[in-house]
Amino acid sequence: MPEGPAVVALGGGHGLSATLRATRRYAGDIAAIVSVADDGGSSGRLRSAFGIPAPGDLRKCLVALGDADRVWGRAFEHRFAEGELEGHALGNLVISGLAEVTGDFLAALAEAGRLVGAVGEVVPATRSPVVLKAQAPGGEDVEGQVAIGRAGPVAGVSVVPADPEVYPQALDALARADQVVIGPGSLFTSVLAVVAVPALREALARTRGRKVYVCNLRPQMPETAGFDVAAHVEALLAHGVDIDVVVCDSSTLPLGKPSPPVVDRRLARPDGLAHDPARLAAVLEDLVR
Repeated sequence: MPEGPAVVALGGGHGLSATLRATRRYAGDIAAIVSVADDGGSSGRLRSAFGIPAPGDLRKCLVALGDADRVWGRAFEHRFAEGELEGHALGNLVISGLAEVTGDFLAALAEAGRLVGAVGEVVPATRSPVVLKAQAPGGEDVEGQVAIGRAGPVAGVSVVPADPEVYPQALDALARADQVVIGPGSLFTSVLAVVAVPALREALARTRGRKVYVCNLRPQMPETAGFDVAAHVEALLAHGVDIDVVVCDSSTLPLGKPSPPVVDRRLARPDGLAHDPARLAAVLEDLVR
């Protein structure tokens, strides 16, 4: 195993991909625990057709941990523009096909990881598909990741079924972690979609690894409209997650008064659209020394 700390990253989508591109610069052991609650787009269609966990965020994480020079990494991100495959990413189809061939979704991810040259382990947050549930501002229940993301700020999220089975590999990774990086990403529909799983939330409470929350660079409309950094931390606390340190960029998102210690740095890429992996890696590496 390469030298370096054991790092676990939690979340989903493009945000978790940015974290993984950062952690691979300093970590010796990397595990990503990824939300599979997505019910939209290509992932939603494949999930509905084959009864598998949503593959899209898992694909993004495999590519983030993969060899940038391999054609498979670029191919996994190719999205068909027309015909019966319109909207599908090739990587989603490959993962779905491997799952059918192997009969084991985790084995399918491992095989997909070999194709792209992934350097870490990617584990779904749950063994089977789950439905995300939240209470909208008006008090009514909203179900489904896409619907929740459009509902505006919600009171909290949970999963259906309420206590889904998780992979032992996810629990093992959290048990051995030196550092646990949570986020960035859609707060309620990606980040909290993982910690809403009771077994993972309990494992987070037990881990000896230092828990670092990487805050988003800006509000995600309408999901976190009006949120500052402190509001993000309060949402995590309300879901039973106690953070050791917050990493943020107050030049792009107001700080407020978060309760944990804060590391405030310029973290955005030159275009300002996402976290710069090198800048984020420098901060995270300092925190795990």
